Amino acid sequence: MNITASLQNYLFKSVHNEFINQYKKKRSTMVLEQKYFNALEKATAAHDDISLEKVISKIKREIENLPPKCKEVFLLSRNEGLTNLEIAHHLNVSIKTVEAQITKAFSTLRKELATEYKSMFFVLYPVTRPNLNPRGYFT
Repeated sequence: MNITASLQNYLFKSVHNEFINQYKKKRSTMVLEQKYFNALEKATAAHDDISLEKVISKIKREIENLPPKCKEVFLLSRNEGLTNLEIAHHLNVSIKTVEAQITKAFSTLRKELATEYKSMFFVLYPVTRPNLNPRGYFT
């Protein structure tokens, strides 16, 4: 490697470029995370404790009304945090079946929940979860 400037300037520029590259790579997920947190803040600010309990109760009732297999797959995915592959192995079904059941659950719940419940539903059960590393930090 041939460095024509000082080593300090070279290292500074290398670190600066790496920072810019990482920032550009993660910018899209940062925007999504910010939207998620804003929706969470908006949803909780719009409801007092009593109406929040009412909303959560309504969402739980609608989840209970899902077909049995659909409900089981949905709860394994959202409450237990299992991946589609883990659910497929656990229930001895294909990954496509798991994906179809989760899609069916979201479609049914979206249709059944009134507009006021939808925002809270997607705060409690986001369609995609933020990527977490094994220590629980955002990646």
